Amino acid sequence: MDDIYLKQTPYSDPGDLDVSGLPRDPGQLAHLVRNLIIHRGESRRLGHPIPEERQHDDPDSRYVTELLRILRERGDGPLTEERAYDERFAGTCRDFSLLLCALLRATGTPARIRCGFADYFTEGYHDDHWVTEYRLPDGSRRLADAQVLHPSYEIPFDPLDVPRGRFLVAGDAWRACRTGKADAKTFGVWGYDGLDGLWYIGSNVLLDLAAVNRVELLPWDFWGREIRADAQLTDEDLALLDEIAAARTDDDFRRLYADPRLTVPEEIQSYVSRTGYLGVRTVSLSAPPA
Repeated sequence: MDDIYLKQTPYSDPGDLDVSGLPRDPGQLAHLVRNLIIHRGESRRLGHPIPEERQHDDPDSRYVTELLRILRERGDGPLTEERAYDERFAGTCRDFSLLLCALLRATGTPARIRCGFADYFTEGYHDDHWVTEYRLPDGSRRLADAQVLHPSYEIPFDPLDVPRGRFLVAGDAWRACRTGKADAKTFGVWGYDGLDGLWYIGSNVLLDLAAVNRVELLPWDFWGREIRADAQLTDEDLALLDEIAAARTDDDFRRLYADPRLTVPEEIQSYVSRTGYLGVRTVSLSAPPA
């Protein structure tokens, strides 16, 4: 059967990229991605200052074609060669995940990106995070985190097979907090006051639902009513998010996404990271990628 996760989306499509020289092995592709991107927050970790404009502008690149264009502008070497830090794309975990997803799809491995929370960055905390989920020949799925392939992270497990208990997809995080198994205040963006709690987990539940349905948004995108505090969650909000979090199959995700309240519209809202995620702008998704 044709696998929809082999097909590129407008967000993952690498355009005219020649993939004939790329490896087919997921592990090799993950290392390739790690060597092309530097996380915008890795300056101290890697001892490399990242220009402020890159920290803000690069992660707003919504499409892989934009990411690849920036890489070409900063260096003319092949993608299979490790880049110097100043020749890399300065992105976020979503960019590591989407580029790996794009290359996996282009080389024959079904893949999608997942939004959720990882417990392996900050002790006692679940950091907002994105990873790539890819399918094995036997039909099972694994989570891969290309970002933490750098040895400085000292991750105590295989980043190409992240344990489901160490990275919680957003729906699992929501259920854990709603049932009292976890504290919602330990889920969010570490170091940013107010970017945590049940409302924040709920926003990731919606982003993950969209990603599973092949709409791979930016981490700071939203649509519908703006919610920025737990007190703003209505009973209807809670019931709807409970239903999404209970989904277990691809059919469940597709059925839920057909709900007009959950389908990503052509125009969405996006926070402006340059203003500390306080400013909001309207973004048209119907415009073709550059």
